[in-house]
Amino acid sequence: MGLLKRDGSRLLAGAATAEATMAYSRRQGQAFDRGHYSDFRGGVKLSALGLGTFPGAATDATDKALAEIIFRGVTSGLNVIDTAAHYRYGRSLSALAEGLKRAVAAGVDRQALWLMSKGGFVSFPGATPLDPKAYLQTEIIDKGLALAEDCAGLHVLSRPYIRAQIDLSRKALGVETLDAFLVDQPEVHIPVFGKAALIRKLGEIFVELEQAVRDGAINYYGVSSFHAFRVPTDDTLFMSLASLVALAEKAAKEITGHERDHHFALVELPFNAVMLDGFSRFNQITGEGSEASTLQAALQLKLYTVASHGLFKGHLAHHGVDILTQAMPRLTNNAQRALQFNRSTPGLGTTLVGISTPAHLDDVLAVARSPLLSHQSYMALYDRADN
Repeated sequence: MGLLKRDGSRLLAGAATAEATMAYSRRQGQAFDRGHYSDFRGGVKLSALGLGTFPGAATDATDKALAEIIFRGVTSGLNVIDTAAHYRYGRSLSALAEGLKRAVAAGVDRQALWLMSKGGFVSFPGATPLDPKAYLQTEIIDKGLALAEDCAGLHVLSRPYIRAQIDLSRKALGVETLDAFLVDQPEVHIPVFGKAALIRKLGEIFVELEQAVRDGAINYYGVSSFHAFRVPTDDTLFMSLASLVALAEKAAKEITGHERDHHFALVELPFNAVMLDGFSRFNQITGEGSEASTLQAALQLKLYTVASHGLFKGHLAHHGVDILTQAMPRLTNNAQRALQFNRSTPGLGTTLVGISTPAHLDDVLAVARSPLLSHQSYMALYDRADN
């Protein structure tokens, strides 16, 4: 049945399962290319293109458009949706909830969908207050959700605040369980407090996230970053995937007594045809001691990778990359070619596409129905760029 919300309605129970996502993918029939679904742990199938909910103004019109995008995308074969507690002052959560409600009413199984949210940045309800620092003090620090040393500007890393953002996300979405929750851009704490302090904070946060898994609030967790997984190893903002796995193992041991039972399973980073670091920069050391790119290391460490900025904030939709235009003449525009480049990247699980105009969803679905580039054709793009 599900838990009761404050208004008396019930939270939708369940989370993505192998059986339901497999059935969902099969229902799409021959409409989609064989590469449209990627494999997550336990046989769960996740669409290689997913819907992001960041773009758009905080208006009723955008809310309506986003709800329509979610509904049509979910009923058309896109089962990965990404959001965050602070997106559009919380309005993205509400719009996503409306789209999901319509999709479920139309027969889409909740267990066929992958819903992930993020937290860390302060969630302002409705609009940015005149004095954001005063809001941070009165609504977060004074209420015991964090200490001053947990705050780097308007980013907060504390167990109570992260848990509050998990609960805000799942209740606003109307679901008992989030499939995943990601700590968003924790590297912003490094310039303020140093890397050692960040690692200590993340260790505490991972304990809370393991507890949230045990409590049924989330199924998995991860880290979303803008800089940390793309920069060189000696950059101040760099973060090691292997070290994050070690933190997760320690957290799992504290909660369950077994370090191998951790639920750290995803990393999200920008990746597109002009932000190639995740594939081309060998900045990670795996548990086997070999150097690897972030995408390669994630595969070895059994972490699922999610690409943000698939269209580079819309720039790749308006400005084409000559190499892609030459390599993909059958696709009709720059946006389609940019997305096809991403979904053909070896080791990349899902590319998020943030759109707030329903007509742009047609481009996403057109790419999903196109055959992937062969490995040889994909790698040849890098050879051409070097020459």
